[in-house]
Formats: sequence, C-alpha cells, structure tokens
Amino acid sequence: MKKNKVISAEEALALVRDGDVVTTTGFVQSCIPEALHAALEVRFMETGAPRDLTLIMTAGAGDSKGLGTGRLHHEGLLRRVIAANFGRMPKVAEAARQNKILGYNLPQGVISQLYRACAAGQPGLFSKVGLKTYVDPRHGGGRVNTLTEDDIVKLVEVEGEEWLFYKATKIDVAFIRGTSADPSGNISVEKEALTLDCLAQAMAARNNGGIVIAQVERIVDDGFLLPKDVRIPGILVDCVVVAEPELHRMNYGVQHDPALAGQIRVPVKGMRKMPLDARKIIARRAAFELPPNGVVNLGVGAPEGISAVANEEGVTPYITLTTEAGAVGGVLASGSSFGSATNADCIIDQNQMFDFYDGGGLDMTCLGMAECDVHGNVNTSSFGGRLNGCGGFINISQNARSVVFAGTFTVGGLSVAIEDGALRILKEGASRKFIQAVEQVTFSGAYAQEREQPVLYVTERCVFQLTAAGLELIEVAPGIDIERDILAHMDFKPIVNAPITMDRRIFVDEPMELLSDLLNLNLCERVSYDEGRNILFLNLEGWHARTKGDIADLRKVLVEACEATGRRVNSIVNHDGFRMSDSLYDDYAEMIEHLCAHHYLTTTRYTTNAFLRVKMQEALSRRGIAPHVFERRDEAHAFLDAAERERGKGRPVASAA
Repeated sequence: MKKNKVISAEEALALVRDGDVVTTTGFVQSCIPEALHAALEVRFMETGAPRDLTLIMTAGAGDSKGLGTGRLHHEGLLRRVIAANFGRMPKVAEAARQNKILGYNLPQGVISQLYRACAAGQPGLFSKVGLKTYVDPRHGGGRVNTLTEDDIVKLVEVEGEEWLFYKATKIDVAFIRGTSADPSGNISVEKEALTLDCLAQAMAARNNGGIVIAQVERIVDDGFLLPKDVRIPGILVDCVVVAEPELHRMNYGVQHDPALAGQIRVPVKGMRKMPLDARKIIARRAAFELPPNGVVNLGVGAPEGISAVANEEGVTPYITLTTEAGAVGGVLASGSSFGSATNADCIIDQNQMFDFYDGGGLDMTCLGMAECDVHGNVNTSSFGGRLNGCGGFINISQNARSVVFAGTFTVGGLSVAIEDGALRILKEGASRKFIQAVEQVTFSGAYAQEREQPVLYVTERCVFQLTAAGLELIEVAPGIDIERDILAHMDFKPIVNAPITMDRRIFVDEPMELLSDLLNLNLCERVSYDEGRNILFLNLEGWHARTKGDIADLRKVLVEACEATGRRVNSIVNHDGFRMSDSLYDDYAEMIEHLCAHHYLTTTRYTTNAFLRVKMQEALSRRGIAPHVFERRDEAHAFLDAAERERGKGRPVASAA
C-alpha cells in the first residue's frame, strides 16, 4: 500500500536527532521553508533537543532580523555551520565570531555543487574557485574563527596546476520547499520563484540514509501532477508538511507574484524609474560596460540598479541578465525578491547555474564592494567587525570574462547633489572604502592580473582600472576635484595619468541613448576626413572594445570611410581614454594590418596610457607593423608630417602604427 507522507511540522521535526547534519534551502529572502525552521526552533526551546546540529546552506536564507535560519541562533542548537552567507543570520554569525560554534565560510557555488558530490557518493569537489582568497588553505581555508581547526579545503596539484579540493560532508536531514505535493511525496514548484538545489539536497540526504522533509502550500491527489512537472520525485521524500500561508510566502516582502514564478508575462515598459541619485549614477556608468548579446550577472546592492537602467534604456532585449540563483533573462528583481526575475526566459537549478559560471559562461559581472585596497583586492566577506560571508561572489568574480565592482566611494552618511550635469559632494561618508589593505581577500587583484582579467571599480565620482602597477584613476565625474574629492578620501594614492571626464549623459536625468553606444550605431560619428591634407581622423576617446563584434564594427566603419575618399589615406587615431579587453589586441592588430595593406598610406596613434601603448606595440610588432604609438597628439601629427615629406621626396615610408 502507498504511504501517505503528509504529516504535521511537529511530527516531521521530531525525526531530527542530536548531532545531525542538516541542510536547508532558500536564497536571500525567497523560497525559504519557514514553517520547518519555526518548528525546529519551537521544539528546541520547549525540549532542548535536537542539539549540536551542523547546518549546511548556500546563500543566506532569512531577513537578517531573526527569520529563516536566523531562528537557529539559540545556544546549543548549532555546533557547526558551513555556509556561504552569514549576514542573514546575524546572531549565528556573532556566535561564530565569539568562538561559540565552529564555522566555515565557503563559496556559494562550491557548496551548491557539493550537494551533487554528496548525492553521488563522491568524497568532495575539485575546483579553482577560491584560489588566492581567504578560502585558500594558505590564507585560512575558509575557517571563520580560531575554534575551527579541521581542514575541509586542501590545496592540491593536478597535472602541474593548483586546485582546491573541498571535502564533502554527508547530510542527514534536508529541508526543501515546493508548491504542491501528492500523498506519495512528489513535489512540484509551479508557484516558486526559484528551484535552487532542492533536488540535489534531497538526493544527498536520501542516499546517505537520511530524511527529506518538504514544505509545500497544498496537497493534490495522486496522479494530478504531470511527470515533467515533478521536480523532486516522491522516492526521495520522507515527509510532507503543509505550511500556513504566512509561513509560505514567495519571499518576506511578497506573498505571491505570478510574473516572478513564470506563470504569466507582464509589461515592463511602465516599470518605476529610478531617481537620479548616487546609486543610479553608479548603475548608469556600469551599464556602459554591458556586452551586447552577452550574458551578465548582477550582484546585490548598487549593481541591482543596472537592471532598471537597462530596462529604461531599452537595452534588455540585447543582453541576457542572470542570477546565481538560477534565473535567466527578463528583468532582474531587487529588494526582497532579489535573485528572481520578472518575465524570465527560464529558471534552472542553482548548481547548474554555477556550472555555467565556473566554466566561463559569464561575459560580465557587476558586483558590490565593501573594501578595496592598493593591489585591487576586494573584500565583501568580513569587515568592520561583521561576518557577512562571500555568497556567490568568489565563483562569479573569478570566472567572469570581465568584472565591474560598483559602490559609493565612501559609506555612512554620504550625500551628493546632481546639478547642471555635474556632481557635488554635500556630505562625505564616515568610512572609507579605498584603504591600504583589505581585512579579508574575497577577490584577489594579483590573481586577476595573472589571468589577464579586465577589472573596473565604478563609484559615483570616479572610475578606477586594475593594472599591473595597481589601481589607475581613469575617469572623474564632472564637478569633482581629484585632490579634494578623491585623493583626500583614500588611504593610498592611485596611479593618476590623464583621467578623462565621465560621460556627462550619466548626470542628466534624460535617456542616455545607451543602446546606440552598445550597438556602435554612432561609431561612424567618431570618424572625420580632411580632404585637403588627406588625413582620416579617428577619435576613440572613451570608447570600449569589449568583444570581437566591436572590432568588426570598427573595421566596417573605417573601411567604408576609406573607400568613400577614393584613395589611400593617412590616419591619426586618438586612443586617450580608450579601453580594450586583453583578448582583443591581436584582432585589433589584424584589423590595422588589413587597413595598412588596402587603405592606409601611413597610420599613427597616440595615448597617454603607458600600459595601452606597450600592449599595442607588442600586438603590432607580432604582425610585423612598425610599432610607433605616441604619447601626445602633437608627436603623432609630427610623425605623419615627416612621413609625408619623405614620401614627397620619393623615399619609401613604412606604415607606422
């Protein structure tokens, strides 16, 4: 006979024993099995059992005020916590800081993938995620206090390369969540915003001889759920608990939103517009880094605003926004709904999303920053006496093809005014973000440089770029004085060569025509021709070549401009403020080689950026093109004039670059 697995929360939680390893689902404020957490708390407060549990979880699952896993803070209930985020259970974090419990802070994607390793009976997971950060055993191994001594992360070498091996911890109890369940325990998720790791968690507990407790909002009859609608089969589920509506909210701020659940699609053109403040300035500037037709991840905080800006500017159809929680496409949600998306194209499991991220699938990410130092290291995990945790930050920042860190320049009371297209600091923040050395390395600038990963740091008043020599100030907001408003509020002096002015459109409360920039629709406006002197001028100031498609667009514009003259031309290119992804230098040099062969008499360029000059010279030399890249405009013009004089004398002139 079939067993009816529907029981009360009290009956289900009575199955949890002292010392069990418990895993629970949830992402920030969404998809949390609140009824199960509440029942566990009540049982412990009334009976003193179960005690000494190990809690394993990926993202934070709570409201930071005591709900979700925050309910499990009572002394004696937990003995050890392995989590990516501690910030949403502050009393548990404080217990870890005070050496009252054992604790490990590991990357979210690693924990997510370890569920699968547990389910498959594997000893652990090999990954490069975490190398050169505080998770690396050479820098702490992810331990959050001195009480925690056991190593669960090891540094190993495989075929001459460094890897981290993360030890799997067997799971005894899994708390999961769905929408509907039949009496046999088959679970569907039609009203959930995310699917997360519920299947992998259930399989991990079941295959270890443990129990799986599922929270749902309703029971349906046997045979009602279609096979493809069942996300967790009943063979993995031991108990089903029907939760009261208040304990089964989509998230703490939303009872249910069918657009977030993928049940309907809603118009997004009328979505509320962000006010023009410091947060929007940061989001607007970061949005200029969006790669057309690329896949993007946005972090919590200031980066969330990029989704709204992309929607305002009509860019959303040309990029695919994703979250580590599993949402692909649509307009990313913020606030209590962070992690989900309105009108998503699809929702995949969290561990699958991290497979995609770790493998290099992200074209760009924009993440927050709590601290940044002279070496470009970023800290988001432990600062100011607060154990926050890394979440998915390490997986995402280490593996994205380009990284933008975004946040205000200072924090704690910062007030700004935007007037007449310029920025004015009304009140400086109480705490500095740009310091000599970060408290904990969540992102390694040196490791990024080692892998030639492009990294920007965007604030409301300026933009920095990571270089081999450290942080370089490359852009300054209109109205901002470098000495007074930037250098005076940093603990170190960045490289300052010739920073350009941030795009003034960012500081005017009108559409920026961002789409035209991202699709290079106005690229032809950067080209002009002096017929009398037979000089083609190309102004690339402030332009960013992100992808091979950008180089192809530039090549097309230049070929058309040259062909329109009806003869070979001399060319001068302004590269001040120009940026190009490291992977594109050879493509750029190949374009110049083609133009020299078919359209140019002589070409030269100039930039005050010494690093860019060196990179261009190296790329051009490999192509056999004379590597003359000048520092100043007048030097480039002088070279071109000299070349013309030599040509006028009938002497051969090598195409220069």
